[in-house]
Amino acid sequence: MYRPHLPRRYAFNIAFNLLNKSTLNIFPAPWFLATFQLIASGAFMCTLWALRLQPVPRVSWGDIRALAPVALFHTIGHVSACLSFSQMAVSFAHVVKSAEPVLSVVLAQVILGEVYPYYVWLSLLPIIAGCSLAAMKEVSFAWSGFNNAMVSNVGMVLRNIYSKKFLGQLNLDGINLFAILSIISIFYCLPCALVLEGGCPRPAACLHDLAAFIKLLAAGGLFYHLYNQASYMVLDQGISPVTFSVGNTMKRVAVVVSSVLFFKNPVSILNWVGSMVALLGTGLYSLAKQKASDEAKAQAKARSRSVSPTPWRDLPPRG
Repeated sequence: MYRPHLPRRYAFNIAFNLLNKSTLNIFPAPWFLATFQLIASGAFMCTLWALRLQPVPRVSWGDIRALAPVALFHTIGHVSACLSFSQMAVSFAHVVKSAEPVLSVVLAQVILGEVYPYYVWLSLLPIIAGCSLAAMKEVSFAWSGFNNAMVSNVGMVLRNIYSKKFLGQLNLDGINLFAILSIISIFYCLPCALVLEGGCPRPAACLHDLAAFIKLLAAGGLFYHLYNQASYMVLDQGISPVTFSVGNTMKRVAVVVSSVLFFKNPVSILNWVGSMVALLGTGLYSLAKQKASDEAKAQAKARSRSVSPTPWRDLPPRG
């Protein structure tokens, strides 16, 4: 069955990354840019709610307080990614971002107590090896950019772990949860942007053609929301987790290749090999994790069938 939101997700994500880096090249203010994108996404969702094109979520102040820590992780993940993209090539930043599964497995075991079989851990080795190879000859490598990409991974993993709990408790669909997190994140991000970048002089490139800069900024904010919305719409179509995971890997490959071609970044053979190994490892991890999930469900189902009801044991003895 054809899934129209899948190619849209690729296109929106590629467009966002190219627009985001292009904006940062002439306007190196990642905190401001991250804040603007959150505001744009919040405004887009408020418009959909006002026009009744998206169900309006029913949340209380208690729900918002409960979601505040999750929104903080969302803010950390988003801002750190923008900082990373401003400090090194988009292609290499996404290779580092592909290491997110490594942190996901470790933190899920520490926080949730989830135990993964050996083949899930083995699937992480190509990711680690690929990222290491890609970093060896990366022209744009900067420790600040690498560290921010890893901080972004931590933020997104923690957001995903705690979001799972609230999706069921608050009766929210994915896109409404994303919208609420984005709106709350504005209150974290905006004060920091004003303090850290409020007094910075604006580059001449922005002031020279202000109309073109505003269009670039607006387009980036629009595609930031569209690619996130398309991601949730893909899941709402009932697509299998394996297909989604493989698609996510291919999306990252498409972003890496398109950014290299668009920005003409110098890439060595070792860079390409390392990048592709890391991205392949991400795909293998997704398949391994899905296999582990299927096996756990099958074992739980088998255990429930093997336990036969014995109601007579609960009856009082005859006397």
